[in-house]
Amino acid sequence: MTLKYGLIGAGMMGQEHIRNIALLHDVEVAAICEPNTDMANAARQLAPNAQIVPDLPSFFGIQGLDALVIASPNHMHIGQLEEIAANLPLPVLAEKPICTAPDELERVQALPAKLPHAVWVAMEYRYMPPVAELIKAAEKVTGGVQMLSIREHRFPFLPKIGDWNRFNDKTGGTMVEKCCHFFDLMRHILKDDPVRVIASAGQHVNHVDEEYDGRKPDILDHGYVIVDFKRGARAMLELCMFAEGAKYQEEIGVVGPDGKIEALVPGPTRFWNTDAGAPPVPLIVESPRNPTGVLTREVPVDAALLAAGDHNGSTFYQHRLFADLVRKGQGVPEVTLTDGAWAVAMGLAAQIAAQEGRVVEMSEFMGSFSAN
Repeated sequence: MTLKYGLIGAGMMGQEHIRNIALLHDVEVAAICEPNTDMANAARQLAPNAQIVPDLPSFFGIQGLDALVIASPNHMHIGQLEEIAANLPLPVLAEKPICTAPDELERVQALPAKLPHAVWVAMEYRYMPPVAELIKAAEKVTGGVQMLSIREHRFPFLPKIGDWNRFNDKTGGTMVEKCCHFFDLMRHILKDDPVRVIASAGQHVNHVDEEYDGRKPDILDHGYVIVDFKRGARAMLELCMFAEGAKYQEEIGVVGPDGKIEALVPGPTRFWNTDAGAPPVPLIVESPRNPTGVLTREVPVDAALLAAGDHNGSTFYQHRLFADLVRKGQGVPEVTLTDGAWAVAMGLAAQIAAQEGRVVEMSEFMGSFSAN
């Protein structure tokens, strides 16, 4: 049986979802909700058989869908999930962040009672092949992770329809919009919940000369974040969004009493300067303590997956798992609403810590959410 998906939002990320769904067997995008004419026309080229409508009321009237994908702007996610619960309660793959403001976290917690089917929060970074290998091998190589560091040196935010990604009130802030991926990885790798966050961040280079309807962009373009976890492990994030010349976009390392393992992940192939040679191949680097010595291996990604999106093949692997869950008709998503809420809360804590120059306790946000 072919699964029929409905897609809400057909901008850059929505189109990446369409391209990756097209690589799956017996799955198709049958309906698309997209109010922008240019994006709707682009989506029509990728999914010519899909019914395209401009608004949610029209979308909710479409029959025969098996699952939904939300790829709209950040600030719309929580409201659209609530509308889905009331009008078309189906399994959902919802793009991150699941919400953008502290007062929306309670609304996330209330969703399971309203939606009888699974909601999978799209945290693509878990499924990048080198990152997935690091996650799988972390405990064995390190003997128990005590320190985790993530460095992302990348390109600035890309243009989006309506320039929504230039402002904190639409994105949740850079630490939510961009970095919820990394905060999710911290919890996932450490298998623990955070207790406090400190941060230093700013906007010094990107978008400083831009203005939209009289407003100056207020999103951060660089920063450091340190997170303490309940069982004593520590994690650090270093973000720079004016470093697209870096060989690797993400460098993730975990260390424990027995050794260290790292994943080195290049950025999107389409941004690589081919005058500098072929794009780098992702790497896994293991550094045991006894005996010492560095073990490096390549983790190549299929060219078709690289061409289908900007996330190192991960969107395909995520969709394959989600489709399996939809077919089964039951089961728990690998990335739950609670995971999504924690990632947002950590990002909000980092924003506040940087802005107010203080330590932020996670109990300020997540006191009512159950711990791991």
